[in-house]
Amino acid sequence: MAKITRRQFVNNTAKASAVFPLFTVAGTKSSAAVLGANDRIRIGVAGINGRGQSHIAGFAGQPGVEVSYLIDPDTNLYESRGKQVRDRGGNSPTCVQDIREALDDKNLDAVSVATCNHWHSLITVWACQAGKDVYVEKPISHNVFEGRKCVEAAAKYKRVVQHGTQQRSDGNRAGQIAAIQSGKYGKLLVSKGYCCKPRWSIGFRNVEKVPSNLDWNLWLGPAPMQDFHR
Repeated sequence: MAKITRRQFVNNTAKASAVFPLFTVAGTKSSAAVLGANDRIRIGVAGINGRGQSHIAGFAGQPGVEVSYLIDPDTNLYESRGKQVRDRGGNSPTCVQDIREALDDKNLDAVSVATCNHWHSLITVWACQAGKDVYVEKPISHNVFEGRKCVEAAAKYKRVVQHGTQQRSDGNRAGQIAAIQSGKYGKLLVSKGYCCKPRWSIGFRNVEKVPSNLDWNLWLGPAPMQDFHR
């Protein structure tokens, strides 16, 4: 895939949000018939540090699933995460920095998005345009506009898009919901949920030179340009 300038990247991002012109779904395996029982679902995990490791662990080794791509602008992660896939799934994934390289692969069925938050909506839209189904981590968007564009893309390109509120699809939660909706507990007037997960500041270090293993332009993606810092 040819390199593009940051100005071109931002312009393409704006166009994608408006009219979805960048990808077509014709000829992709995902846009064809329902997969047969012997077909493997080929998944690309975008963002392979932090939460992305859980995505790799969750998909690799699943019957009928192959983690075929690892996508991250930091090449230092490829060896260890590739080994994680090989140990669990037995295959060697293709590692790329640019999500668009994976989306160009017509044999890729789905993308699991665990990148930095500012990438979530754009990758979701791009993946739908490319004929891929999507699992995207919280938050799916920074605002209502971005969220609407994700919904519109899923509908227009007939894709399955699941937001990463995994507790909502947990079997125990589904049972609780079914019991409540059945009237088992009568008419409920108030429901309270409590979740306490303390978070500490990640800190802010001084601006420094971009390391050679990182494509900083790709890491920023649709976010405003800024100097590199940890």
